Amino acid sequence: MNASLTRTLTVCIVAAFALGACGGDMDDLDQYINSVKAKPGGRIDPLPEITPYEVFTYLADAEGLRSPFVPDSPQAAAGIAAGGTRPDPERSREFLEQFPLDTLRMVGTLKLGETQFGLVQTSDGLIHRVVPGNYMGQNDGRIVVVSESEIELVEIISDGIGGY
Repeated sequence: MNASLTRTLTVCIVAAFALGACGGDMDDLDQYINSVKAKPGGRIDPLPEITPYEVFTYLADAEGLRSPFVPDSPQAAAGIAAGGTRPDPERSREFLEQFPLDTLRMVGTLKLGETQFGLVQTSDGLIHRVVPGNYMGQNDGRIVVVSESEIELVEIISDGIGGY
């Protein structure tokens, strides 16, 4: 109990000294406030005039122009041309088709007998053998030619309106 009383008394004495250091002498602050108030106020420019929003009415039909919301050809309206190229949904996907083409890198070739293999490295560092007829990339890219300097492939990319 005695230690608790001593601790309380010490806190009270320290608080009294700390509050005693706070003086009421704020003459310099009052002088600064009075000098700021004595200065003339600045001029504030008026708000700019707000121009009303003008509604635009698209008059394509009245002027004989094509509407941007209607396909410009019957073939585009049908979506795809008859007998057009399409990806085969029944074909089983190959391993390299899960990678975007820009993450695959040709690192060399390998020739066994008459077969020329392309060596393709994936982003995780694995190397895979490919031959013409294999697929790679995410757009149904079918390998057409494997040469010592390049791998050529044909991709089937959607045109955005149902065709390829």
